[in-house]
Amino acid sequence: MDARHAPTLPDAATPAALPPDAPSGGFFSRGFVRSMERSKSGGIFRHAAQQVVDVIYPPSCPACHAAMQQNGLLCAACWARTPFVERPFCERTGAPFAQDLGAGLISPQAMADPPVWGRARCVALYQEGPARRLVHALKYGDRMDYAGPMGQWMARAGAELLAEADLLVPIPLHRRRLFQRRFNQAAALAQAVSQASGLPVDPGLLARVRRTAPQVGLSRAQRAENLQGAFQASDPAAVAGRRIVLVDDVMTSGATCNAAARVLLRAGAASVDALTFGRVVTSF
Repeated sequence: MDARHAPTLPDAATPAALPPDAPSGGFFSRGFVRSMERSKSGGIFRHAAQQVVDVIYPPSCPACHAAMQQNGLLCAACWARTPFVERPFCERTGAPFAQDLGAGLISPQAMADPPVWGRARCVALYQEGPARRLVHALKYGDRMDYAGPMGQWMARAGAELLAEADLLVPIPLHRRRLFQRRFNQAAALAQAVSQASGLPVDPGLLARVRRTAPQVGLSRAQRAENLQGAFQASDPAAVAGRRIVLVDDVMTSGATCNAAARVLLRAGAASVDALTFGRVVTSF
């Protein structure tokens, strides 16, 4: 990826773009920005709101908060430290190869233990650094404004999948987890990918019907067992014959996408691929 083509953040006048410590009163409050955004003269007031917010919250790198000329761009240092995933990689799992051995290769792991989904693509390796900080800020820091640029990167990384797909389906949260977290980061990313690609997204097509234990610290086999019976197709008729791309923030062992893909394929999906922002790779 070329840093010159890094996506820009969504309109900073939206409430989601304001940092958590934004003032609660005064002329430049969240309420003031929202009122301008809701105005019938949206274009003029949106531009004015953008200028106001840019003065109070100057554009910065979303990973390290260094000052930038415009929002949504990684600074040069963070860009250099981000392990973007590009070819050569396994055509099934999307895991990068250490060296280029030719086009269309499948990793030994994918041949020995084929995933349920067809192909997976990601933006970057999920490890200490800017990519991990972006995911954590979105997932745990309520930085919903990061979903826009992250989704645009995902649309580029998964362009070949999206070109052949009919529908985006985010990995759902169990209703209790959704209540605790207040939003589903996978759904936010799917919406951003939808806006970038033009593909429709259906966040209700797949339901998480069983609450599962946290996956952190579990082995590959334990992760797969933990997700048995966790998902259900809400409307099998809407699944039948569709080419679906699952969307999530991070793929670790692939167990979550495997469980979701299995349900969708049993419901009649023509194909299921997976697209994530980050990818944990322990071996190449």
